[in-house]
Amino acid sequence: MTEQEKRYLQILADKYPTTTKTAAEIINLTSILNLPKGTEHVLSDIHGEGEHFSHVLRNGSGTVRTRIDDEFKETLTLEDRKQLATVIYYPEEKMDLIAQQESNMEDWYDITLRRLILVLKRVSSKYTRSKVRKALPKEYAYAIEELIDEKEEFMDKEEYYDEIIKSIVATGKAREFITALSYSIQRLVIDHLHIVGDIYDRGSDAASIMDVLMDYHRVDIQWGNHDVLWMGAAAGQPVCIANVVRICARYDNLSTLEDDYGINLIPLATFATNAYADDPCTVFELKDRSNEITQTDMDLEMKMHKAISIIQFKLEGKTIEDNPDFNMEDRMLLHRIDYKKGTIDLGGREYKLLDTNFPTVDPDDPYKLTDEEKDVVDKLVKAFRHSEKLQRHVGFLFDVGSLYLKYNNILYYHGCVPMTEKGSFRSVTLRGNKLKGKALYDYLDKWLRAGFYREEGSKEKKYGEDLLWFTWTNAASPVFGKDRMTTFERYFLAEPETHKENKNPYYSLIENEEICDKIMKEFGLDPDSSHIINGHMPVKIKAGENPVKGNGKLIIIDGGFARAYQSTTGIAGYTLVYNSYCLRLVTHLPFEGKEKALIEETDVHSNETVVATFKHRMRVKDTDNGKVLRENVEDLKKLLMAYREGIIREKK
Repeated sequence: MTEQEKRYLQILADKYPTTTKTAAEIINLTSILNLPKGTEHVLSDIHGEGEHFSHVLRNGSGTVRTRIDDEFKETLTLEDRKQLATVIYYPEEKMDLIAQQESNMEDWYDITLRRLILVLKRVSSKYTRSKVRKALPKEYAYAIEELIDEKEEFMDKEEYYDEIIKSIVATGKAREFITALSYSIQRLVIDHLHIVGDIYDRGSDAASIMDVLMDYHRVDIQWGNHDVLWMGAAAGQPVCIANVVRICARYDNLSTLEDDYGINLIPLATFATNAYADDPCTVFELKDRSNEITQTDMDLEMKMHKAISIIQFKLEGKTIEDNPDFNMEDRMLLHRIDYKKGTIDLGGREYKLLDTNFPTVDPDDPYKLTDEEKDVVDKLVKAFRHSEKLQRHVGFLFDVGSLYLKYNNILYYHGCVPMTEKGSFRSVTLRGNKLKGKALYDYLDKWLRAGFYREEGSKEKKYGEDLLWFTWTNAASPVFGKDRMTTFERYFLAEPETHKENKNPYYSLIENEEICDKIMKEFGLDPDSSHIINGHMPVKIKAGENPVKGNGKLIIIDGGFARAYQSTTGIAGYTLVYNSYCLRLVTHLPFEGKEKALIEETDVHSNETVVATFKHRMRVKDTDNGKVLRENVEDLKKLLMAYREGIIREKK
């Protein structure tokens, strides 16, 4: 034994000072290693759809209903099982409805308590008692443990459990207990949640979704392009802020900024009203509008929409000039406009503009902000930087998030690994560093964090901020995946060919199993036992697309969670359930709302497809955490041997 090994064991001995304690920990860890792997739940591209997200989280993409069917398929009717599932999803609200119809609530409480206990026993069976105890509400943990644990020492176990349940009902605590059991089932049915990007934009509930994620027991997030944009805005990057405000305006979602994050938009509204007073701003009409607003308010939002869009195009030009490495000169378009003729030159062809009113653009210096625009930008930057809730949410994104994740033989990422037509990894040179594949991800991950955390005013922070915008929109970005973002063209030009954004070759290459293997090897995974889970690019089921690529090696799980995409995809999103037996892809139809789920006991209609099964049931020892635990066991065995050989003395 080397001196270094001995020093390490002496440190370990502080925690396990005797042979008895050391042996006990070896036994404990060995028992944990042989438990089934916990169920992992994977969601992607939520895009602010809070109600749908909440329901899928509550039902574990059908896992709760599966456990109910496993327990009661032979003994309960379909209607009874549906009611029990709804109680588990929404216990307080469902009990309110049942109380209006049920003549004897005490009997209903008694029956429901017994059924929930059986479901909880089933979902908790793969965990240690310690882990289950930590998942239970403190005030009821002891009683729940008594009900779900077998008591072999009691001759009449049924009578023992019966008395506990009767006491719960008699003391008037049945409602609280049912709520506690329901949330415990939700908590234990899923061990780990993965979010494969794009929490923000489109829908209006991103802030509430972030609150839920921050309270979730175990979660990681692989950043999507829309998340990165909001991260850049929270860092104070002006172009990212302009993009965020523009998208919120475009999708009639300014309430997320004003109500949820306290961003003051009055300076923008005032400026827009003055600068575009007589401009109808018709090409800046709102998309996917779900809110009922007056014509006056709509006119104002359209003016704000145009004002922030022009500011964005000016700021983008300045950012591109500051960063020649980004190679985005083709996205500087304001100087290509002939302001007298109302046309723009793109690729040597002249196009007529749909809107020719540019009162704030100086044709001789088109990217220069007016004093009024600069004032608006300065106030927006201050508002984003000082929004306590936004800073807290984005800080959480950095804490639990990354551009990619390797976990339990799966590689998670949002967009794509940029590639060339020939199947090699596309390279980009940033600050003299030629980057591709995993190295590009690692470089960006490092600098995106610098953009948020480095000292205000430092060169490192400024570069990191600009890279946040680069990652949102650049052709070489792994979370964007297209050759350009044609925002200007979609507003100002009628010709469809100018709107086209070509996908990176990655999206056609991944049909090839060898390409998927190449990507996994690049990130240090064994292709024979691993998979890739990919978000970002909606799979158009109605057009015959298949989310499973590369002979089952890669699965795209963006199927249109956001309402804005459902008409294109034909479904309402995919989720993935990764349990100890298989990988199960779940296809969702549109969620018809919480109210209907409560009253009619409808669930999200889902179809399940098993995309991979395992030869042997996966145990904790087969996981990444299991590897760490196995190493701990080996270290403890060495300590035990050192005690027995007298190399280290026990601390009696």
